[in-house]
Amino acid sequence: MRWENLAAPPDEGVPGRAAPATPPLPLALPDAVVRTFDTPDFAGMTFYEVRAKSILNRVPGTSRVPFEWTINPYRGCSHACLYCFARNTHTYLDFDAGADFDRQVVVKVNAGELVRRELAAPRWRGAHLAMGTNVDCYQRAEGRYRLMPPIIEALRDFANPFSILTKGTLILRDLPLLRQAAEVTRVGVSFSVGFVDERLWRSVEPGTPGPRRRLDAVRRFADAGFAVGVLMAPILPGLSDSDESIDATVAAIAGAGAASVTPLPLHLRPGAREWYAHWLAREHPDLVPRYRELYRAGAYAPQSYQRELTARVRIAARRHGLHRPDRSEHRQVTTATPTVPEQLSLL
Repeated sequence: MRWENLAAPPDEGVPGRAAPATPPLPLALPDAVVRTFDTPDFAGMTFYEVRAKSILNRVPGTSRVPFEWTINPYRGCSHACLYCFARNTHTYLDFDAGADFDRQVVVKVNAGELVRRELAAPRWRGAHLAMGTNVDCYQRAEGRYRLMPPIIEALRDFANPFSILTKGTLILRDLPLLRQAAEVTRVGVSFSVGFVDERLWRSVEPGTPGPRRRLDAVRRFADAGFAVGVLMAPILPGLSDSDESIDATVAAIAGAGAASVTPLPLHLRPGAREWYAHWLAREHPDLVPRYRELYRAGAYAPQSYQRELTARVRIAARRHGLHRPDRSEHRQVTTATPTVPEQLSLL
């Protein structure tokens, strides 16, 4: 869905330094308020504040995901993960899928009020809502814009089931709200931790909190009674798919108190494919032939590679006590809804 259909007249937005519309506004965002902020965290970034007309997004039936509805308060993501499958969606906004995706972030400043309004509509039947499935709703901008608290409050007040997948430790700010919501509806909380190698993290996920910090957040949620799932994604061929890397990552996930681990091999859709390939050729040219072979047929690695990788993660999960955990050992406040393909789950 293009943003021409979503933009409504802007309001005052969030206090900050209003920037002149230079360069010109993207054609898809004609009424956006453009802002930059004089803080190191937002250096080189531009925010396009829009008042959206709708916020509950129906997922196309052809999508390979086990949910039907999503909420996306942001477009673009300062996490700057090289492999992010959502990169190509930025081209719908007349941005590029590379540096613009990392630095030009669209903010739906009225997201909270829209969620409340749309949940109250007679036609809404209370379907599960997934968040963090396109770009991360707890990326750095959330610390300033605070879109998630009113969204969670609305979901709590309407007892509407939902799940959140994130790499952002900022979600800890909303732990009290999430516990309130879990008292009245199903709330799934999952973190993405594909590997624990610090050097690799700094190279491919430069805008995210480190993997150990994410695992600390997993522990905090587990201690609060949540059955936290960890999406071990992506597992990068030649970089994090060795037995040693898999074992270290699964061990750390288990040690953080996660209830489950779900492996997901790297997939490279258009936009992400070109951006990741450029980095790979620069940083690991010796791996380029292997990647050409693995991804010659499209975005996904061969099924044989996926099955073999999943089996090795399953063995490591069993070794570290994560394979089919005894649910009675976890104080589950919630029944988590998977946000990844079912066939890869080790639940």
